[in-house]
Amino acid sequence: MALLESLLLGFGIGLSGALAPGPTLLATISGAGRHGPFVGGRVAIGHLLVESVLVVALFVGLAPLVIAHQAAIALLGGVALVGFGLLTLGGARSASLSSPGGGTGAGPVFAGALTTVANPYFWIWWATLGGALLVPALASGPGDAALYLAGHGAADLGWLLFVGIGISRGASLLTDRGYRALLAACGVAMVGIGLAYATYAL
Repeated sequence: MALLESLLLGFGIGLSGALAPGPTLLATISGAGRHGPFVGGRVAIGHLLVESVLVVALFVGLAPLVIAHQAAIALLGGVALVGFGLLTLGGARSASLSSPGGGTGAGPVFAGALTTVANPYFWIWWATLGGALLVPALASGPGDAALYLAGHGAADLGWLLFVGIGISRGASLLTDRGYRALLAACGVAMVGIGLAYATYAL
């Protein structure tokens, strides 16, 4: 596999996942008003740290374990996301753009890691499709594999940075009431996603 092909493949696959609405995107949106335009980069760092550890773990034998316990992962992840969403809802009641409070109080890197760990589809995707896509790059050599993962990570980082910058700049047009509504909407969406994951497990 050509090096450029590995990079572009990783970027394309990563972007297709990054563009899909999910908990990490919601963490970026809800944090943009409090943490500034580069919050998406910090959320992405948390996400990529978890992803890096998972990729290594999958290739030392974790994949069958993930596949065998999909229901338990979905249930635990769903409960965690419901809790995260409820914290966001609670913080939205007193959130203000003029102060750093509101939301969950979690730092962006932690929020990125937490929403990634709690997302069951992240684990299942890497244990199945994601791992299968990485195999040809690994077979071609460490350079191809590294570029595939770099392209994948660049897609996550670029998209979340884009969203964070856009939301943060738009925050100057928001009132505190509008900001609270935005946080509440993110909280409700997070609870809904969590309940959907937990229901899948039952």
